[in-house]
Amino acid sequence: MNRKIIVLMALMGLTFSCTSQSTKTSETKKTEQPNVIVIITDDQGYGDLGAHGNTLVKTPALDELHDESVRLTDFHVGPTCAPSRSGLMTGRYANRVGVWHTIGGVSILRDDEVTMADVFQENGYETAMFGKWHLGDTYPSRPQDKGFKYTIMHGGGGVGQTPDYWDNDYFDDTYFKNGVPTKFEGYCTDVWFDEAIKYIEDKKDEPFFAYISANAPHLPFNVPEDYYNQYKDLDIPEFQKIFYGMITNVDDNVAKLQQKLEDLNIADNTIVIFMTDNGTASGYKKVGGELYGFNAGMKGTKNSEYEGGHRVPFFIKYPGKNIEGGRDVTDLTAHLDILPTLATLCNLELPEGQKEMDGSDISSLILGEEETIGRDYLITDSQRVQSPIKWRKSAVMSDKMRLVNGKELYDISKDPGQENDLAAQFPEKVEQMRGYYNEWWSSVSTEFNQFPIIVLGSDQQNPIELTCHDTHVHDSKIPWNQNFIREAKKNPVGGEFTVAFEQSGTYTIELSRWPFESNLAINAAVEGKEGTISTEAIAEGRTMNFKSGGVKIGAWEQTKTVDKDAKVISFTGNFTEGETDMSAWFTTKDNEDWGAFYIRVTRVSTDFSLID
Repeated sequence: MNRKIIVLMALMGLTFSCTSQSTKTSETKKTEQPNVIVIITDDQGYGDLGAHGNTLVKTPALDELHDESVRLTDFHVGPTCAPSRSGLMTGRYANRVGVWHTIGGVSILRDDEVTMADVFQENGYETAMFGKWHLGDTYPSRPQDKGFKYTIMHGGGGVGQTPDYWDNDYFDDTYFKNGVPTKFEGYCTDVWFDEAIKYIEDKKDEPFFAYISANAPHLPFNVPEDYYNQYKDLDIPEFQKIFYGMITNVDDNVAKLQQKLEDLNIADNTIVIFMTDNGTASGYKKVGGELYGFNAGMKGTKNSEYEGGHRVPFFIKYPGKNIEGGRDVTDLTAHLDILPTLATLCNLELPEGQKEMDGSDISSLILGEEETIGRDYLITDSQRVQSPIKWRKSAVMSDKMRLVNGKELYDISKDPGQENDLAAQFPEKVEQMRGYYNEWWSSVSTEFNQFPIIVLGSDQQNPIELTCHDTHVHDSKIPWNQNFIREAKKNPVGGEFTVAFEQSGTYTIELSRWPFESNLAINAAVEGKEGTISTEAIAEGRTMNFKSGGVKIGAWEQTKTVDKDAKVISFTGNFTEGETDMSAWFTTKDNEDWGAFYIRVTRVSTDFSLID
């Protein structure tokens, strides 16, 4: 294609640190390659900030950052989490890199994609991430496999989701520190920022890139009661009081981080970015026929192809380069632009093997050197299906024009709420924008049938645990949350994992209904937890009557009986290296098949010596 296409996908977020190359003096490094901190929140929309006109939410620190930053006021991401994060990390379309959903094996970043963290590390930076990754929980797509040297993260797309550590509830949880389950004290958002601050203190004399990716204010609606109390007397729904409390907690942590940068005397040489990953999930909702919240006059919320689903805040501050002072950039921009832009601002060389990015370098806009980069089009969509569907929940953007779903045309400069469809008045414009989308679709669709691969038997993650969260199945009812596991929400049968054995050898495959760390029997029940004024209840786990289970890997297939009080069913087999499909299931006493919930694969030998 002769024009740069930019696609925005539903679902992402980042944190950076820029430093100098080893051949330069340390003083030159500090001058030419700043630290970078990217703060991204989850499900907080453009209207969920005081600085953007919300009169209820308390965000003094973010409002101050807004006033001190350069703001991208027409900045777009994907309408949901993982697609946004994949675009942010790679500068490439989410549909192109294999991440067009938030579950189902298509929220995993492909192995050959180079991330922002890879680029920073290749240029001598220390790299770290804290919080939500949502681009793969298994090798080779974990953050530590994708350029981050230090990681503290929860599993899946949120605390308490199926791949997360068992029984996490936002308070005093167990997170994965460099891949190892580690107990932390405190509320999740406080943990991410506190650990990031410790890291920054340790790395203050080295160039660093820190990615603080909060899972708040994504549900479940859990927050320390002090933050709920700040909103308890407002005439808004209870969930919204907690939602706003979660945002205010983020705000307090931003204030703490900003103060630490000042105390360490590194604020001038640190790029600080604040953004969110999609439109609001809970800050603008109709309850009982009445609309509550604020959406800055936009139509649509999270997962919507309309403006409110994908236009989000973006603030950037870098005093050392005069990127400050409260200036608006009104040009059409996107999360895909951030990696190429940081490469320029931080004097980074792109590594060999870096694929062509779909984003543009917008440093000239941020530095005030130009008012426009002359972008023709930008595209975003929300797929949330196994196989992407052309025109599904899509928006083609050109300056202030929006073509929605290939047929509705809006001028948001005059109609920000997208109420007046102009398609019939401007058919030539519609056809022009449709033509560009067709070009884009032809480009990004070439690898739709190439699912990201989970690698088994690698020294990097052996044993490896897979969950139904990543099963490829044409069904929206995958149990992606631990409450669904507790309630025994049926896992659809027929789903497969796309895997590859890295080494030939003998392997054990274990199946469980519960996470392995829970130590619960397959058919056991488990108690729930009562909710409080500021936290949601956790469902009771009901008993099951599974009588057997089975595994199929390529042409190899075995079944076994579930013994009384058994915690796992274990199989052993010889497998040769290479790519294949794997499926696993349980069968009830009523002969009903369920997909397995948790699977652990361990390479125990490389010589086929353990079985005949």
